[in-house]
Amino acid sequence: MRAVFTTIFGLAFSVFGSAQMLIPAPSSTAPGHQIDNLSFTSYSLSDKRLIDEVDVYNQFRTQLNDTPLREESQGDNRLVLRYDADMQNEAYRISAMTGNSVEIAGGESGVFYGLMTLLQWQYAGKSGQISGGEEMHDAPAFAWRGVHLDVSRHFFPISFVKKYIDVLALYKMNTFHWHLTDDQGWRIEIKKYPLLTQIGSSRKETIVDKNFEPFVGDGKPVSGFYTQAEIKEIVQYASQRHITVVPEIEMPGHAQAALAAYPEYSCRKTSSEVLTKWGEGYDVFCTDEKSIRFLEDILDEVFALFPSTYIHIGGDEVSKKRWKECPVCQKNTKDHHLKNEEELQSYFIRQIDAYITQKGRQTIGWDEILEGGLAPNAAVMSWRGVEGGIAAARLKHKVVMSPGTHCYFDHYQGNPHSEPLAIGGFTPVEKVYAYKPIPDSLHGEERNYVQGAQANLWTEYMATEQHVEYMLLPRLCALSEVLWTGDNRPGFADFSKRLRGHFDFLSGLGYHYSPSIFDVSAESVVQMGKAKVDLHSTYSDGEIRYWFVGEDAKGMNTYQGKPILIDTNGILAAQYFENDKAMGHIFTQSFLIHQALGKSITSSIEPSPYYKTGGLPALSDGKAGMMPRVSSEWLGWSGKSPEITIDLGETSSCHTLEVYTLQEENNWIYLPTALEVQLSNDGKKFTTVGSLDAGAVANAYQAGNPLRLSWSDRQARYVKLKATCAPKISEGNPGSGEDAWLFLSELALH
Repeated sequence: MRAVFTTIFGLAFSVFGSAQMLIPAPSSTAPGHQIDNLSFTSYSLSDKRLIDEVDVYNQFRTQLNDTPLREESQGDNRLVLRYDADMQNEAYRISAMTGNSVEIAGGESGVFYGLMTLLQWQYAGKSGQISGGEEMHDAPAFAWRGVHLDVSRHFFPISFVKKYIDVLALYKMNTFHWHLTDDQGWRIEIKKYPLLTQIGSSRKETIVDKNFEPFVGDGKPVSGFYTQAEIKEIVQYASQRHITVVPEIEMPGHAQAALAAYPEYSCRKTSSEVLTKWGEGYDVFCTDEKSIRFLEDILDEVFALFPSTYIHIGGDEVSKKRWKECPVCQKNTKDHHLKNEEELQSYFIRQIDAYITQKGRQTIGWDEILEGGLAPNAAVMSWRGVEGGIAAARLKHKVVMSPGTHCYFDHYQGNPHSEPLAIGGFTPVEKVYAYKPIPDSLHGEERNYVQGAQANLWTEYMATEQHVEYMLLPRLCALSEVLWTGDNRPGFADFSKRLRGHFDFLSGLGYHYSPSIFDVSAESVVQMGKAKVDLHSTYSDGEIRYWFVGEDAKGMNTYQGKPILIDTNGILAAQYFENDKAMGHIFTQSFLIHQALGKSITSSIEPSPYYKTGGLPALSDGKAGMMPRVSSEWLGWSGKSPEITIDLGETSSCHTLEVYTLQEENNWIYLPTALEVQLSNDGKKFTTVGSLDAGAVANAYQAGNPLRLSWSDRQARYVKLKATCAPKISEGNPGSGEDAWLFLSELALH
């Protein structure tokens, strides 16, 4: 590998040309001097504090099998570092000097970011002979550039946490959100309450995959926590990389691990165990004074460990069942003139917020803390879409955007059949890159309350360090450009070209990344009862090869850019190749050919804007949602029961409707409680020909297979499906009190 780097060093260099390999893309360049190579041997400093920056830079050089720089005050081939008091904290400037030297000047953090830019120039991407030269001026678009890591569901050693922080630093992220406590494990030592780690950090086993009902555990005990000394080490390590560590201590919900250790702070005052399945537990902190004091004691030790301005208190997915049953909580509701349990939650959060504010810090929580009234000094992290963030900004509260649609890196990023198991959803790198942190509906001063955005990495289905890295990369690269370069970013096509060089760069540093950006994608339209499919790949250096596995098996073909016609049920498969080497995963898509294919569809209720990819025509496009679920393949209704009508265009004979629906109760998705099919010739008078009640639906459902409603052969032009959505989610279940979701994919008529 050293020989490769030496070749790169020996080539001429300019900022503008080399910016073609940088991620995130720099803000601007201007005319300057050219230097002949980047083979620095020494450095000089204007301020001894800058030695910390050089130490980190040299650590990366060592990992990449290169020699650390030595300090010299004069000479050629030097790296000159200095603070510039006139520059903003995170801004920097890189200038070519005489003698093949380079100067990096910047604010307190800016010099470090300049070094990370230099590191990418030296080791990422392909270089070439470039005439002219540039001077780079660079600064971030957003103040909060965050990445989250959940260590409660699966515990990771401090060596990995450091490695995780390193890759955040390489791409100029400045906030590490450390999710330390949850129902499945308490991971932070609190000396005043030793049982939190003695009991709360261990669970007897872990659910296997998604075997919720019935529960299947692996029978393997899990334990682990960070000592206060280790936490201080991590905070210091991150600080040297200009990253602030924001701890999350969950309250009042997601508290079952804590309450397993100290049940006296629950409503029932009885023992429970650390949760062994994913989702949230129903035992939450009581709202009594004793429980508040307990949490304040914990926060006191958190304050001592973490110098961050913000302290994250969670506040999401709080089951209200115990509060409704608790005499103390009901008395609090009455004594404080609260209308309901949502306002009781606000009462709880306000007390914690007051304590955090009193200690000179600031509360931040998930957007549920808006419910019942937002605490005076709290900031909001908006995860259930962007509405919570919009509402908080309009209330003049600071906001960090982290919507599941674009920022949840526990979602699939490629074909779920070839990806490791994930919680669900579909968030490819291109979708991350397209994200705009400030919603268009915010105007004027409201926009200033959006501090930035954050990627969230929940680890329910990530038991290994390699899997975490795979889910993080290269989506982290895309989000870094969204947050650093902002609206001036040059576009995904340009980004994807620069990204190619970073795969070897990341591998050289020992990171595992997903190759899903090489995966083939497909667009299909329906014409004359057939599916016409176009295949696409991000890169064009190679070729796409495809094959169709159906009733008539076909061999592998090279895609020539013309639509592939599909007129029988089966599976289309494709993969991208370069120099006969398969890149990425195999793409597969099942196609169903049926009478309603491509026909007009209307609904009494539109699907949710979060789950409406392709709109209602997606229900008759021949593509049934596959397992595991990818959100883009499904339409969703939250708490609403649609009546969906298919217009066949002419009277036709039919006898069966296959309904592709979904059950994922852990993700709030429930089976319909009833299905009914009606037929009509005029679109006005409908006759019921088939139905399934809740019991029949539950008995017939098999994941990945349709529910069938059959009747004797009938003539009809219009086919109407009435799908009854399940009621609000009952207590004790994930999302309790929320509207259940109804998901539909394909309606196949025969």
